[in-house]
Amino acid sequence: MTQAHEITITPAGTRVEVSLNGERLASSDRAVVLAETGLRPRYYFPREDVRMDLLTPTKTHTTCPFKGEASYWSVNTGGHVHEDLVWGYETPIPQAEGIAGLVCFYDEKGLDVTVDGQ
Repeated sequence: MTQAHEITITPAGTRVEVSLNGERLASSDRAVVLAETGLRPRYYFPREDVRMDLLTPTKTHTTCPFKGEASYWSVNTGGHVHEDLVWGYETPIPQAEGIAGLVCFYDEKGLDVTVDGQ
């Protein structure tokens, strides 16, 4: 029997920060955690809590059958462009509407994520 695919979106309930090479990209007490079957949890941030001035939209788009179409941004910091490190869903499918307009970081690509100071 195959387990159903589930997505849950809940408030992180703590301060979450993201940095790259010592430069803070995001800091929020309003991040949400998206937990998805078979994948590790991801933090999604309100754009007001993200250094959007360091992000540049790219032409990359992907489609997830469980969330919808994602758009991507590169991070410009320290004189370097780090391609497609950030993504978000402008208009996700109804099951993922809790992440609409929020952004998420590929922390496994050299970004540091701090949760509640840890």
